[in-house]
Amino acid sequence: TFAAALPHIGVVLMAVSDTWRGTILPTGYTADHLLEVFRDPRTWGSIVNSLRYAGLSTAVCALLALAVSYLVVRLRIRGSSLLDSTSMLPLATPGLVMAAGYMAITARGTPLEALGPENNPFMLLVIAYTIRRLPYMVRSLSAGLQQIPETLEDAARNLGASRVAAVVRVTLPLVTANILAGGILAFSFNMLEVSDSLVLAQRSVDFPITKRLFQLAQGSEKELAAALGVYGMVLLGGTILLVNGLLGRRMGQLFRV
Repeated sequence: TFAAALPHIGVVLMAVSDTWRGTILPTGYTADHLLEVFRDPRTWGSIVNSLRYAGLSTAVCALLALAVSYLVVRLRIRGSSLLDSTSMLPLATPGLVMAAGYMAITARGTPLEALGPENNPFMLLVIAYTIRRLPYMVRSLSAGLQQIPETLEDAARNLGASRVAAVVRVTLPLVTANILAGGILAFSFNMLEVSDSLVLAQRSVDFPITKRLFQLAQGSEKELAAALGVYGMVLLGGTILLVNGLLGRRMGQLFRV
């Protein structure tokens, strides 16, 4: 466990180090790098960009996942198993390969050139983030729907409610914890998405957190990059604890295929 935690410890120490040359631990400490993340327009702009990309993609992902989960678990349409398996494909495809595919279909001379990363990658990044996190939302919602008796919807429909009304007023409130857990997990992972961000965000003004962190780490501002990384670790760590509290033992359902 200590060996696994060493990189994280190193990032935290670098983020708070004032002087660190040739010693095991820093010889001086400062909070300036952590504060500089919010003062530097580059890092602050990347945080704002990630919030925009992750927020919209999580909302779209939740709607798609709800439709897929309901079709598979409740309606059990013909080909539902294929639909369920297809929604899991992003887990089996490397992010860099998917990003390269998005680059290919938006290259110059193609019908989707206007969405290319050289112009404005906003919609392309939202689409990429949505597809990458769809499996998490589908698994979370599917687990919730499987634990809710279908007879509750049948009872509402027998009392005069339409199928849509029964879903909205009966089913959705009962799967709120699953929606929140899947949404929070998808949002946090989207905030720190690496593969699509590195490939598709090519203009500095469009950089999300991970692309800005990569740029800073490649230069002479490694302490600032480490400080940005610390906030990322706090975000993901807090997310895991929050989702675990919402789902408990059901959290393992998120990773079942």
